[in-house]
Amino acid sequence: MTLNGTKQTDLRLCAVSADVGEALGARVYAAPERPSRTAFQRDRERIVQARAFRRLAGKTQVFTSRASDHFRSRLTHTIEVMQIARSVAEALGLNQDLAETLALVHDIGHPPFGHAGERALDECLKRHGLRFDHNLHALRIVEHFEQRYAAHRGLNLTLGVREGIIKHSRDYNPAEYPDLAGYLLGKRPPLEAQIIDLADEIAYLTADLDDGVESGLLEIDHIRRHVDILAHCYAQVERQHAGVDAKFLFNEALQLMQNVLTDDLIATTLANTHAIGATTLDQVRDHPARLATFSALAEAHRLQEKRYLYDTLYTCDALSLEHSKAEQVVTELFDFWIKEPQELPVGYVDEIETEGLARVVADYIAGMTDSFILLQYAQVKRTIRRK
Repeated sequence: MTLNGTKQTDLRLCAVSADVGEALGARVYAAPERPSRTAFQRDRERIVQARAFRRLAGKTQVFTSRASDHFRSRLTHTIEVMQIARSVAEALGLNQDLAETLALVHDIGHPPFGHAGERALDECLKRHGLRFDHNLHALRIVEHFEQRYAAHRGLNLTLGVREGIIKHSRDYNPAEYPDLAGYLLGKRPPLEAQIIDLADEIAYLTADLDDGVESGLLEIDHIRRHVDILAHCYAQVERQHAGVDAKFLFNEALQLMQNVLTDDLIATTLANTHAIGATTLDQVRDHPARLATFSALAEAHRLQEKRYLYDTLYTCDALSLEHSKAEQVVTELFDFWIKEPQELPVGYVDEIETEGLARVVADYIAGMTDSFILLQYAQVKRTIRRK
């Protein structure tokens, strides 16, 4: 791809425009423009000020009951994803404000207890012919549940951010989701949205090794023997810092691994986009596959580490017990409120007629933090004993 005969080293021609007059800058409800801030900067601030965003501080990333102030929460993980996404967007010449905003909102739809809570909620809804999808729940949060404005419900975010919330990590079949017709399901998301899922991968691949070692469930030497990319990075920093304690070498290796994966994402996305000759956002959108990817080698490393984390950390006995308890709490609370809907808060009872009882119960549970759902569980147990 060339411009005036010069090879482009970034993808700014394919970036989403910051102009509020563009389609992706449009809002459902008219809002006065602010010359000092772009539309996506304003969205970022609306998200950061949202209650659902603040609740991420009390939601599990990997660990639930294992007491340590050092383990990541959904909020700290989100901040790490944002840092990576913004650096990738800056290197590629993309819209940094949009990428940062999408990173900040990407996990806002997760329920308490991490993936264990999500699995349990999905299983509960299946019994009622429904499913739980944290991307679609995030859209419900920003369009319906957040109430900060006198004239309308929701945060009134731009189309670009709402589309990215839905599509950053997966594609939806237009025939299966007719209610999402306004979100261009037949087209790929912009590169700013595409990089979020991979920035998420980079963040948790690094953080989960770190938290795993901090918890005592993983050992540095075992990781080095089974995770090639970490082993390579560890060997490199060990040569540079001979005689340093393994803990500090491991920290350096994690930082290097994150940089290696981030640089690979930047280089591969740039190469993929150049390879199809894309010079516009529409060409990115119309391409049959996503252009933000890792190289074949980095993807192999990613899959190897992901399998390792699954086999040694996510499904280890200690966390499996936590997950089982979490699933029990979610399931029992769901069943209780299905049988006793009058016990729901008044605002949720009012939603039943339009949304249906099962969806309303799921919405209520999904919004809870880990600590709040445990308080609710104890209260419900007391209520049941009194009856």
